[in-house]
Amino acid sequence: MQRRTFLNTTLGAAVLALTGCGGGDSTVAAAPASTDATSATAIAALSTQLDALPPSDLSATEASALVFMREEEKLARDVYQLLYTQWGQKVFSNIAASEQQHMDAVALLLTRYNLPDPAAATAPGVFQDPHVQELFNALMTQGQTSLIAALTVGATIEDLDIQDLQTRIAATDNADIALVFNELMKGSRNHMRAFISQLTKQGVTYTPQYITQAEFDAIINSPTETGAI
Repeated sequence: MQRRTFLNTTLGAAVLALTGCGGGDSTVAAAPASTDATSATAIAALSTQLDALPPSDLSATEASALVFMREEEKLARDVYQLLYTQWGQKVFSNIAASEQQHMDAVALLLTRYNLPDPAAATAPGVFQDPHVQELFNALMTQGQTSLIAALTVGATIEDLDIQDLQTRIAATDNADIALVFNELMKGSRNHMRAFISQLTKQGVTYTPQYITQAEFDAIINSPTETGAI
């Protein structure tokens, strides 16, 4: 995972003392539990789409990508939930609910391929991957300083998430993984549009740190996308 100077803040000061590497167990992912009926319906529809695609052989790279994306989506959900608690901005709670769907979508693939779920038994803000833990701590430190900083954290998470998904889509030939990751990327582009809209209202211009400026401009200048999740 790449780092930028934006994240070059003091680590370990995450809200509610959520620090240290996660130590959750490595049990196989259970059926994902969505937070409401709409989410459950969306995940059920995605599951039906996956059922139409036979599982393929899974490489070590693909298995690692699924485990990593489960935690990266959890990072987004946890950061947004905590920033909503601090700043009370609806954009955070709305996108946190979407990130829960993204977590549930990746959990479908973990279950399908009998992979350990790193988020099965970890509290909010706790991660098994030390790099994800470090990033969470840095983002929360940044996001607590001001509302503009919090919105910038949101844009940064989606910026990074899009790049990570692009990399992992390019590294798989499994149709089911590509299906889910492309759905996640639609959501991330929508989330990026939402955070940039809020920053624009604050008079702030966001410069992409992970995707290219051309990719960023294409996202911001295109309409909201629809998808399965």
